[in-house]
Amino acid sequence: MQTTHGSFQIDNDLSRIDFDVVHSWLTTSYWSPGVDRGKVERAAQNSADVVGVYDGNRQIAYCRIVSDKETFAWLADVFVDPDFRGQGVARAMVTFALNLPYAPDLRRWVLATRDAHPLYASCGFEPMEHTGSWMCIRK
Repeated sequence: MQTTHGSFQIDNDLSRIDFDVVHSWLTTSYWSPGVDRGKVERAAQNSADVVGVYDGNRQIAYCRIVSDKETFAWLADVFVDPDFRGQGVARAMVTFALNLPYAPDLRRWVLATRDAHPLYASCGFEPMEHTGSWMCIRK
C-alpha cells in the first residue's frame, strides 16, 4: 500500500526500510536508548507492518505495528527525522497505519507516549480508562 503527503511518499514496504537510519533514530530515543541494531531489524521483521515515509530515496520517518491483524494493535517506534518535524509527517504516517487493510476491524489500538499526546489525539487516540487493569513485566 502507498500514498503521499505533499511530496513525501508513505508505504509499508519492509524492503524499503533503511535500518541504519532507523537504528540511529531509535538508539537515541527516550524509549529505546542504546538499542541494538539487530534488535531493531528483528522487531520490524516480526511486526505485522512497518511504515516508512520518504523524501525521494531518503527515509524521513518510521513506525511499526505489532498486531495479530484481527483484534489488537500496538503502534510503536514512531519517529520523524528532526529536519522534517512540524510538516504533518507523523500524523500522515499514523493515519496511513490506521488505514491498512486489516486496521479498521481491530477492536483496540494502543500506544504509549511521553510527549506527543496532541498528535495522537488528532488521529483518534484518547487516554485509556481503567488502566489499573493493565499489567506488564519490565526488563
